[in-house]
Amino acid sequence: DKKIANFLDLPVALTKSGASPSLLNGGLDKIEPEYWVVVASIAGLAELSSQEAQEEKGKDYTPGDCNFDPLGLFPEDKAGQLAMQTKEIKHGRVAMMAILGFVVQEALYRTPVTAETPFFFNPIWN
Repeated sequence: DKKIANFLDLPVALTKSGASPSLLNGGLDKIEPEYWVVVASIAGLAELSSQEAQEEKGKDYTPGDCNFDPLGLFPEDKAGQLAMQTKEIKHGRVAMMAILGFVVQEALYRTPVTAETPFFFNPIWN
């Protein structure tokens, strides 16, 4: 976002058309290599944490379970847990398809998705 980059005095990483940098849109050459090192390191730490949890819990381990539930929303009963996990998977898949739709739209129309559908990206009170 140009406004955020300018506010933080950072270079704008958007393409010439204003699209987000991606394999289809180009512009990934503007992203600093250090950024990718940090992203890969964070992903590696998450994987190590997951592996430790798997070794600690043994057969009771559930893939993706990081014991992160600060609001205590995860049900105590098995049926409720299974329903919550199913909902999380379904919502995650819908979100991935939505992002894929944004990427395809930007690649086909060569216009930023924020310009094509501004009502999704502007506050409702404006």
